[in-house]
Amino acid sequence: MNGPALRVAVRKAYHAEFIGRLPLSSRRRFLYAKSQRRPLHLAAPRTFNEKVNWRIVNDRRDLLRWTCDKMAMKDAAQSTTSSVRIPETLWSGTDLAELMDIGLPDRWVLKPNHRSNAIHFGSGSPTSMEALRATTLGWMDNFQGETLGEWAYSQARRAFLVEEWIADGDVAPTDYKLFVFNGVVQLVDVISERFSDTRCRLYRPDWTPLKVIYGPPLAEVQEPPAGLDIMVSAAQDVGAGFDFIRVDFYETTRGVYFGETTPYPAGGLTPFTPTWLDHELGSRWQLPIL
Repeated sequence: MNGPALRVAVRKAYHAEFIGRLPLSSRRRFLYAKSQRRPLHLAAPRTFNEKVNWRIVNDRRDLLRWTCDKMAMKDAAQSTTSSVRIPETLWSGTDLAELMDIGLPDRWVLKPNHRSNAIHFGSGSPTSMEALRATTLGWMDNFQGETLGEWAYSQARRAFLVEEWIADGDVAPTDYKLFVFNGVVQLVDVISERFSDTRCRLYRPDWTPLKVIYGPPLAEVQEPPAGLDIMVSAAQDVGAGFDFIRVDFYETTRGVYFGETTPYPAGGLTPFTPTWLDHELGSRWQLPIL
């Protein structure tokens, strides 16, 4: 690790150590104020991002327990909808050395079962276990559950997960993230070129585009995916019974694939610009009485 990379790693470790020592409500207030540039109202949350943070601090219902466990969420999707494909699990476990002996296909995807934003694209049997372990260094930690306080991640099984490669070619498929409130899709977040020049565009369920920035730069308006109706139906099946959950899909030439669920989109920390959509989505979310 070179000098600049080491300094970045040290700063990240110090930051994680600092926020991990704060009480959970103070931790979330600090993170929210840093990202949104305004105070977090936990006592009477009104916006969508405030309500995500309220859920992180307060909501420990069994309903949410499986929603950040990738293997469990695939089981849940398979049991609630038959209209989408579920990526095949090729292997799961805690010892990466097992991958040397199981005969992996030409393309595959490695993820941690209990975290997000960590992924490795593999080809055939690993040629260097040392390199693979370096790539996955820290993946068995539970930063989201323990440091960020996102409870459902702390309930997920700590393991590695290898899935089939579902893309039609070498480029990862477009990601469609559907926001489901009380069983009804209200927003579609489309992420394109996710691992290169990432772009994002938000749409109404009828595919009316919104000129709102949410994370990555704004993408050009695209035609609705052929499987949009399938995605909406499947998302509403999976999201039935939830006050809110996000359900993700991919579209390929072989059909629509289930991606994942999350009860905490962007950890409630990514701003909407302009902010009117944050308020609108917040008005659609009726928080439970705990």
